Amino acid sequence: MTTTFVMVKPDGVRRGLVGEVIRRLEQKGLSLKAMKLMQLTKELAGAHYAEHNTKPFYGDLITFITSGPVVPMVFEGREAVTVARTVMGATDPVKAAPGTIRGDLGLEITENIVHGSDSPESATREMSLYFLPHEIL
Repeated sequence: MTTTFVMVKPDGVRRGLVGEVIRRLEQKGLSLKAMKLMQLTKELAGAHYAEHNTKPFYGDLITFITSGPVVPMVFEGREAVTVARTVMGATDPVKAAPGTIRGDLGLEITENIVHGSDSPESATREMSLYFLPHEIL
């Protein structure tokens, strides 16, 4: 079993899609191990998206992710990173397959409902930004 980090972004929280995201990941076979509702600071958002800090969209990304509450979560299961990313769909909702979270529920690449770690290493780093080890059940 492996773990991965998933976060419902401000647009997903605002639209009431937290339960739907959890439902789809659990329905696929992943188990929810940690979850919280929080407002990101610019500092935490900067640490989360550090790999993008030289890209032209970085400022807009930080502004968006700090614009409302988010729901960071940890899921566990077989190949959790790959499974979660498959359930979420392509980053651009217009290109995401029907049946995926982004394909069914998203339209804008800038507001694509959910973030998921892209590798086991990223999952470990991202989980440590949001959760203490004893908070992950």
